[in-house]
Order: sequence, then C-alpha cells, then structure tokens
Amino acid sequence: MNKRERISEFLAALDGDAPDHYAAFFRLWNEQRYYEAHDVLEQLWLAEEEGDLAKFYQALIQGAGAFVHLQKNFQHPTHVKHGRRLRPASRLFALALKNLSHAPDQFRGLDVADLRRLLEQYQERLIRDNFERNPWSPATAPQISVGH
Repeated sequence: MNKRERISEFLAALDGDAPDHYAAFFRLWNEQRYYEAHDVLEQLWLAEEEGDLAKFYQALIQGAGAFVHLQKNFQHPTHVKHGRRLRPASRLFALALKNLSHAPDQFRGLDVADLRRLLEQYQERLIRDNFERNPWSPATAPQISVGH
C-alpha cells in the first residue's frame, strides 16, 4: 500500500464515504496528531494548481511539521535526535509565516491572522529561550477552529 492509499484509508475511517482532507487536518491538529495532519493535507497541496491556495496549504503543513518537532522534543527531550528538534521547529515556523504573509486574514474558514500570531508566538518563545526550552506541552497545545 502506497502513502496515498494509506491516507485515503485513514481518512475513510475518520470521515466515512467522502473524506474531507481540509477538515480532517484541523481535527487531527486538535487531537495533537500533527504528523497525520501534515500527511492528510499534503494530498491537497500536491494536487493544488492555484498558487496562493498551494502556499496556504503548504503553510499549514509547515506549521503542523513544526509542532511535530515540538511534540517529539517534549516526549523525548534527552533523545539524541529528538532533543535537537527546537531549531528545526523554528525554521518551519518561519517558512509557514512566509507562506502565510500574503494570505488574507480570513481564508477558507480559518482566522489566518490568529494562526499567524500563534506561529509567531511559538517561534519567538523558542528564540527568546535560545532553543533550550520547549514552549509546547500536551496540556497547553493550541487548538485551531475552522468554519466553512
């Protein structure tokens, strides 16, 4: 089974007959399943031909990827690989912010201005603490709501 088939099967289990990749992304994000959220939205991003929408999807994927790094670091702070995930998280926050820089404040049911502030706050905390303290924890993990 290839990645696309695996994700389609995963989405079918989440949503039934007509999986909605975009809605599934936010559901998975809010369940702190950032890696799966990244994978699910990647399907839309890879197929998107409209440039601004592709950048928007890419930014969401990068944001989720940054939180994958923070989550892995939180779970395994002394691990050789996971202990060094704070700088890569910061870089992904920067890429996501760059890709969101031209998006309107409200887009596809998402308060993009709030998302920008959220990503900026996490990135600033990483930098302020010289990449020595992880600002993420399961108890304070950010939730993102989207309306259609």
